[in-house]
Amino acid sequence: MSFVSFSFFLKRISKNKFEIILILPLALFVFGFTIGPIIQAIMMSFEGIFGGNFPTLASYSYIVHHHYFKAALFNTIFITGVGLSLELIFGMILALILSEKFFGRGIFRAVMLLPLGIPTIVSASNMAFIFSTQGFLNELLYRIGLIEVPIDWRVGTIKPLMTIVVADMWKVTPLVMLILLAGLESIDKQLYEAAKVDGAGRWHRFRHITLPLLKPYITMALVIRGIDAFRIFELPLVMAGRHVPVMSSYAYFEYVERNNPYTSAAGATILLIMIIIAISVYLKAVGTEEVTR
Repeated sequence: MSFVSFSFFLKRISKNKFEIILILPLALFVFGFTIGPIIQAIMMSFEGIFGGNFPTLASYSYIVHHHYFKAALFNTIFITGVGLSLELIFGMILALILSEKFFGRGIFRAVMLLPLGIPTIVSASNMAFIFSTQGFLNELLYRIGLIEVPIDWRVGTIKPLMTIVVADMWKVTPLVMLILLAGLESIDKQLYEAAKVDGAGRWHRFRHITLPLLKPYITMALVIRGIDAFRIFELPLVMAGRHVPVMSSYAYFEYVERNNPYTSAAGATILLIMIIIAISVYLKAVGTEEVTR
């Protein structure tokens, strides 16, 4: 850095001293409790299974050959992919309904937002009861004649995963709905009026007006929910325990029960890489301009 650029840097600091003082606590907090631990975990992941021998891929080699890790990887990808798809579909439907004026819309909005205010542990416990063999769902299916014996939703590969997907969807679809609803209400209604005059039907208006103008909000919803879905932890842990491992619970059990922070750090680092790759691929597909609008 030349003397002129360094002098300019000092002048900028002096000029924005008050703003720097205000933002400094937040910057220290983010670095101390977010960036710092992430860097430390990544460094630990390149140590041996019992520490030392830096740099090495021993911890990664150990976990990728572990059957529990393979199950956690598949479950995380399945829950994220299926869950995000369903949340986007139902969030879009609810947002389109709430964007219209009808009697009781305010009450309906309030009811739809209730799941956001319920703690995840509480909602997971309720869903575990609903999907238990003696729970509400089996009772309902029995009374309407669809089953004769209770279904154990925790047995199998897909059934437990779908119960977690439904539980997660019930909890966070209102957030997706809110984001999309904000986007719908920002669209100029005159565009729809002009399309009606030109003879465009409801589907054509949705396809050629709503979806293109809603892309930045869809991107925002998918990025926010995608990061959160990859990190899912409480729901599978409460509803299925060890039967349905995910990447977060795998890293947790490696650290707490197997007392191995190095393999736990390797699992957490792989989860971070999964999130970065998924978000990067999506942004590459839709274009970064959808984020910067």
